[in-house]
Amino acid sequence: MAEKTIRKGGSFLVEEVPAGDIFTPEDFSEEHQMIIDTTERFVKNEVTPNMETLEHKDWDLSRKLLLKSGELGLLGTEIEEQYGGSHMGSITSLIISEHTAAAGAFGVTLNCHTGIGSMPLVLFGSKSQKEKYLPFLVRGEKIGAYALTEPEAGTDALSIKTTAVLSPDGKYYKLDGTKQFITNGALADIIFTYAKIGGDKMTAFILEKGFEGVSAGVEEKKMGIRGSSTCSIFLDGAKVPVENVLFEIGRGHVVAFNILDIGRFKLAAVCLGAAKLAIENSVQYAKQRIQFGKPICQFGLIKHKIAEMATKTYMLESMVYRTGGLIEGILATLDRTAEDIGRQSAKSIAEYAVECSINKVYGSEVEGYIADEAVQIYGGYGYIEDYPAERIYRDSRITRLFEGTNEINRVIITGWLMRKALKNELPLFTEAENIKNKLPSMKSLRPDAKDSPLGYQRKLVDRAKKIFVFLAGTAAQKYGMAIEEQQEVLGLLADTAQEIYAMESGLLRALKSIDSAGAEQSKTKIAMVQLYVNDAMGRVGSYAQQTLAAMESGEALDSQLATLRKISQIVPVNAVQIRRDIADRIIEAEKYTS
Repeated sequence: MAEKTIRKGGSFLVEEVPAGDIFTPEDFSEEHQMIIDTTERFVKNEVTPNMETLEHKDWDLSRKLLLKSGELGLLGTEIEEQYGGSHMGSITSLIISEHTAAAGAFGVTLNCHTGIGSMPLVLFGSKSQKEKYLPFLVRGEKIGAYALTEPEAGTDALSIKTTAVLSPDGKYYKLDGTKQFITNGALADIIFTYAKIGGDKMTAFILEKGFEGVSAGVEEKKMGIRGSSTCSIFLDGAKVPVENVLFEIGRGHVVAFNILDIGRFKLAAVCLGAAKLAIENSVQYAKQRIQFGKPICQFGLIKHKIAEMATKTYMLESMVYRTGGLIEGILATLDRTAEDIGRQSAKSIAEYAVECSINKVYGSEVEGYIADEAVQIYGGYGYIEDYPAERIYRDSRITRLFEGTNEINRVIITGWLMRKALKNELPLFTEAENIKNKLPSMKSLRPDAKDSPLGYQRKLVDRAKKIFVFLAGTAAQKYGMAIEEQQEVLGLLADTAQEIYAMESGLLRALKSIDSAGAEQSKTKIAMVQLYVNDAMGRVGSYAQQTLAAMESGEALDSQLATLRKISQIVPVNAVQIRRDIADRIIEAEKYTS
């Protein structure tokens, strides 16, 4: 589905977005629903019965399941038909990522293969490279992996030490180095990796496991996702034909960073699927567990947990598919017959790098929160391997490290926005100057009898945007180019932007639902938005206070804090009753629903 308007990345912070412009799960087509059904049946019938076997690293079984995934069409939804794929789009890819989360560690294997283990070739490969490798990847006959991280180069990807030296006859490169923590390392037949030519030209390469000088290390003993392969890849004079250089010499960083954007985009959907699974298991257990003569789901503090879990999941779901709609919309404007369609696609996806990082951070932290609460609802049983909460908890921790740690992604979010503003590609600083002048005369917001459903919440989200823009402008003015050294401030700004994207995504989805289905049918969405905005505005106010206190002091700080308290003041909702209502809806459904 194409967006009505192709919006610039990060523009949600300075623009009012019509509800009808966003993509939501309620917009899924029959084709999307068929993919959901296919994926869920595959996981239920083929993966779930074998979860224990997979946890013990049965790689032959993993290979068989990937072949089955290929037969079902789950591996080629973003690959052109001429290479064996179906090219069903970004939304379909997100759906598969979400619904394979229930497959546990095998979901990691599959999503690595279809994401970072295939997309470098899809986006940056030449026609001959695609013809040689993509059909095998689509069918699951060969398995893909992505090898960027090194013992001394994790978040700082540009500091890789692996070298590539051209042979005297000019026919191949010899690669020397070690890649670490490589997902699908023991399984992979095709590995996308990076090395420096001439000491500084970071370049991407396509490796085959069978190439001379390529070998895999022993499996890492991991906290979670134990049924996926994670090991080192050793390159000892690995002979790579010159035709296996991916994209251009010295432009490997372009491949790497674009692929990380895609990885973050998809990882949020995996977190969403895991969150829904945790809620379903927790609610069903809470209905069965009897204490003091009644099911624990009837106790207020358990309802509180269930409502919080569901509300955060609703916001994440809204964000994931809103971002999917943005990306699918911009990709729909491209000429799919162009020779450089892959590179155009990568550039288009990079437009939403900030949304991808926001989704990754928010999604992984929501998943971690929900997994922890699931263990709490299970009580002692949640700590026992025989119960699903234990594995979900262990498996969830890695998502805050995957695709760049959440700390570096917070820096990326604010740094990206600042760079766009400095280039005048985002009117952040112009808006900041306007708001700075208007700030003293702004009044606190109150509900009005004339407000439409969620009208007050919409005004609060707009106020949160103004607070962020003011803070970002003030920080840029104070620190200038040295702001990159103020990571604590960058993190607070990133958290504020994240809350705004979450609030607005859930709000717009609810408003769109009200327009199409009516307020009664949308009452759970309305309740979740009321609850989340109520609490999120408190967090936004706290982040703003901390940011101002880091930048100002004395009378200037006192004045700014007084203004902030006035403009961020809200009329609270009855959060206790709203949580009870939301929890009752989830308990009745015995799973996440909105």
